[in-house]
Amino acid sequence: MLAPPPMHLSSPRVAVVAPSSPFPLDDFERGVAWLRERAAVPDDARWHGRAGFLAGDDAARLAMLLDALGDPAVGCLWAARGGHGALRLLERAGGALLDALARRPKPVVGYSDVTALHALWARACVRSVHGAMVSAIGRGDALRDEVWSVVAGAAPPAWDGLAALHGGAAVEGLALGGNLSLVASLAGTPWQFDLRGAVLMLEDVNEAPYRVDRMLTTLRASGALRGVGAVVLGEFAGCGAGPDGVTVEDVCRERLGDLDVPVLWGAPFGHGAVNHPWVSGARVAVDAARGVLRHLEGLETPLALRST
Repeated sequence: MLAPPPMHLSSPRVAVVAPSSPFPLDDFERGVAWLRERAAVPDDARWHGRAGFLAGDDAARLAMLLDALGDPAVGCLWAARGGHGALRLLERAGGALLDALARRPKPVVGYSDVTALHALWARACVRSVHGAMVSAIGRGDALRDEVWSVVAGAAPPAWDGLAALHGGAAVEGLALGGNLSLVASLAGTPWQFDLRGAVLMLEDVNEAPYRVDRMLTTLRASGALRGVGAVVLGEFAGCGAGPDGVTVEDVCRERLGDLDVPVLWGAPFGHGAVNHPWVSGARVAVDAARGVLRHLEGLETPLALRST
C-alpha cells in the first residue's frame, strides 16, 4: 500500500463538507480519524445536521462549502458522502460558489452525487478528485491510500486491460464526468459539462439497463455529447440485465458506438469494490487499440503546497 506523504512545516488542512445526504456516523468518524493522521481536519457542528434525506438544510450545506472555500488555511474540501443534494446547491448559489473558487481555487474530493460539484469545479477550470469519500474511507476503502496520494499531488497510475466497445485513433483530452445519473441531470443546466474534446468518464449503480439507455439518450438529444473526444466506462454496479437479456454493455455499445469516437469498457472506478481515483479536469490519453488509459497529469498543485 502507498504510504502517506511526508508532512511539511505547514500541514495540509482538509475541510470535511456534507453537501448531499446523511451518513453513518461510525463510518464517518473513523474516516475523519484516518484523515487526521495525515492532515489537520477541524470539527464542524454542521456535520450532524439532518433534514429528511439531506445532511442539513440547503443553507447549512451551502455555508459549509462557502466557508471552506473562503478559508485561506484550507487546502482541500473532502465530501462526507454522496447520495443526493449537491445539485440543489448549484441551483441555489452556483454563481457564489464559482466566485469563491475563482478567489481561492482548491480541489474537492468525492464521487457519486459529488459529480455535480465536479461539474462546477470544471466550469471554474479548477481540478478536483473523483475518489473515495470520508464515510467510505471509514469503512476501510482499500484504495484510500491511493486517493490520499492523488490529493497530495501524484498522478494516478495507468489503467490497462480495458475492452474497446468502439475503436478509433488514440485521443488525449481532459477527463470529465463521473456518475451517469448526475451527468444526465446536469444536461440543459448552466452547469453541464463542456465535453468538447473531453474524455467522458461514466459509471453508475443500481440502474436498470433501460434507465441507462434513457440517460444516454438524454445526453445525445440535448447535444451534450457533441464533440466529445472519447468515452471511458467504469463499473455499473448492480445494473444487471432484466428478463429481456439486454445488458448495460449492450446499451453503451449501441448508444455510444455511433459517436465514432473511442469507447472503452471496464475501467476500475465506480460504486463497486474497486474505485481508483482520477483527477477531473486533468489530461488523460486513451488508446482503444491497446485498451489503456494513461493519466498524464495530477492536480495542478499538491495539497501540501496549496495550504501554505
